[in-house]
Amino acid sequence: MSQKSWNLDRRTFLRGLGVAAALPFLEGMSWAIPQGQGPVPKRLCYVYFPNGCSLPGLKDKDNAQWRWFPTEAGKDYKLTNVLKSLEPYRDQMSLLGGLSHPKSRQLLGHLAGDTYLTAGDVRGDRYQNRISVDQVAAQQFKKHTRFPSLALSVDGGVGYKSRVSTLSFSADGRPIPSEHRHRQIFERYFSTGGSQEERRKSLQQGKKIVDLVLEDSKSLKKQLSKHDQAKMDEYLESLNSVEEQVRRNEAWLDIPMKEFDASNVNFDADPRVDPKAYVRATYDLMALALQTDLTRVMTYMCGREDGMGFGDNFPNLALGIQKGHHTISHDTGKGHWPEWGRYDQWVAEQFTYFIDKLANTQDEFGPLLDNTLVLYGSACSTTHNARNYPTALLGGKALGAQHGSYTLYDNDTPFSNLFVSMLNAVDVKTETFADSTGPIPGLFA
Repeated sequence: MSQKSWNLDRRTFLRGLGVAAALPFLEGMSWAIPQGQGPVPKRLCYVYFPNGCSLPGLKDKDNAQWRWFPTEAGKDYKLTNVLKSLEPYRDQMSLLGGLSHPKSRQLLGHLAGDTYLTAGDVRGDRYQNRISVDQVAAQQFKKHTRFPSLALSVDGGVGYKSRVSTLSFSADGRPIPSEHRHRQIFERYFSTGGSQEERRKSLQQGKKIVDLVLEDSKSLKKQLSKHDQAKMDEYLESLNSVEEQVRRNEAWLDIPMKEFDASNVNFDADPRVDPKAYVRATYDLMALALQTDLTRVMTYMCGREDGMGFGDNFPNLALGIQKGHHTISHDTGKGHWPEWGRYDQWVAEQFTYFIDKLANTQDEFGPLLDNTLVLYGSACSTTHNARNYPTALLGGKALGAQHGSYTLYDNDTPFSNLFVSMLNAVDVKTETFADSTGPIPGLFA
């Protein structure tokens, strides 16, 4: 096909002051994309909210509209006030009730957050966490993208055992630090500033430093106690991860980043002042990462358990409720369910903003949502009950998702069965994950 004057190259950039900003995918670029060719990127996103959800009893007619789950299962279910913002996507959404991790069912609900994507055993003194399902997918997808995965949260870091601030865990069950500073995230993952040679030199220097530290650390290790040797092993593992990413960066250095436009991202949003702007800026970056194929696996923890971190103040800042999120989840006074339900509704509205972005942003294969599975939920239902996880699965129209129903499962169906179904849908072929008993029948064609 000949290139017409109005055709745009997919490598077109806007340039100025030494920084290159690529354009988003435009119709004028479609001339360069052979129809029906090229691998379709298949993606996974996991979004988590803490402290459970508003779930008044089925006989509580006065507060029925503040139930996170609908009151009746099936295809004709009616969304309540809490999830009504997702009504436009009911044909692209499945609600799943009754699911939980068997080894977490007796845990205090806040502790179950550590196992949300791992199904690990953290009962008593065991704390035998394991690899999270996002990292299983990342290991297979990383050959296609600049970064294996992105771990994001409201607070950043890893938190600590039983109160983590990340959903992602490595192959040996160690928490992977999450990120939360928008400008730093953008500059680290999306920046194209500086010349190619400058960036190459910087990467090479970084690799040499890592190599030297590794060699020196191995020599030092021989002089250490067993305890310090164990600590050094952790340190060496971290440095090995850095070295691997440096090699990946070098391999991708000559490949132009896929087109994007970040002009709508609010890098200065402050969670202590404007939680709506802050949370939506995170969702903007997540959508941007998928649009550019920067990664195909992401996790986002939009609040820590047990009243910790910035997110606990969001009900007050966003809705004027003079209580923290954790306090609301424990309150038993008058107005308890409407307060909790209103905040759950607010959280769902921000999540719907993300779904809107994916539904209305297209790459050469269509809307991003069609080739993306997004899991939304929490590791407990009401307050401390680590059962009946509030769970919504959206997207994946092109991946065979059979949406449109609210289905209730019994205790014989582990939450990990959903992970197996999702992995298989994105061609990460597996029969089991953790304590799964197989995929969930009928969820995918």
